[in-house]
Amino acid sequence: MRIGISACLLGQRVRYDGGHKRQDSLVETVGRHVEWVPVCPEVELGLGTPRPTLRLEGPPGDLRLVMPSRGEDLTRRMRRWAKARVRALGREELAGFVLKKGSPSCGVARLPVYGESGRRTRRDGVGFFAAALLEAFPDLPVEEEHRLCDPALRESFFVRVFATQRLRGLFRPRWRLEELEAFHEREKLLLLAHDPAGRRSLGQLVARGTELPRAELAARYRKGFAQALARRATVAKHAKVLRRCLGYFERRLDAGERAELSACIADYRRRLVPLVVPVTRIKHCARRFALDSLLAQSYLDPHPQELMLRNHA
Repeated sequence: MRIGISACLLGQRVRYDGGHKRQDSLVETVGRHVEWVPVCPEVELGLGTPRPTLRLEGPPGDLRLVMPSRGEDLTRRMRRWAKARVRALGREELAGFVLKKGSPSCGVARLPVYGESGRRTRRDGVGFFAAALLEAFPDLPVEEEHRLCDPALRESFFVRVFATQRLRGLFRPRWRLEELEAFHEREKLLLLAHDPAGRRSLGQLVARGTELPRAELAARYRKGFAQALARRATVAKHAKVLRRCLGYFERRLDAGERAELSACIADYRRRLVPLVVPVTRIKHCARRFALDSLLAQSYLDPHPQELMLRNHA
């Protein structure tokens, strides 16, 4: 599975000052499970390392990328390069992208914008490469590296990344409707944790599958699936899904075991234990009773356990 990333985050010395911003948690932990596709817009544009700093200037809707020390305007060059680079990245089948915060090329939001006098006028800029990437792939999971320090945002991002890869594996050239139905069934609890209304809409779409052209059905499901998982999974939503899982064990667990599992879910709801605790107990019970329908749910294992993303969520 390929994930795009700002090259400096991998430790490549491509920063304006000749340095890097290596993120060990990404390189050493996530890197065991993915293939990184590094991009450095400034270096690939031919600016070299080290180089004078760049910044954004101009009014809303007419941003320019400039090199103040040389009075050079790089806007057209960067836009042409970004368009071509994003087009090439489309062939890489990326499942997500991690971008460097604050970069005038890679920053996703709240970049400082300067006036011609050199004074900062506002903080609503978007990097030129990031803007091209988001425009070309609006449903691609994209995050800035600093936001991935938040356990909930980190888990949410990688849930979307691995789900994107699973969906890509479904829609092969000769995919069948029954395969989409089985896929949706396996994803229903994960969708419920993120967007209950979105899950219902996708279920209705799949139920009408024979009425729609295959290309339209695939396109609408892809978009709806991405939009549903882009919604934040909250503690309350997770607790609801966990209680739904508890229903699978009706007449199987005795009263004491059921009360114990219910208490574990309540402890998570009160944030006394992380999400991994009730999920692990539910998986144990599902294996004990050979509940294949529950074990097949991607909600229980949406990403490799070695990433430990639910240990702090």
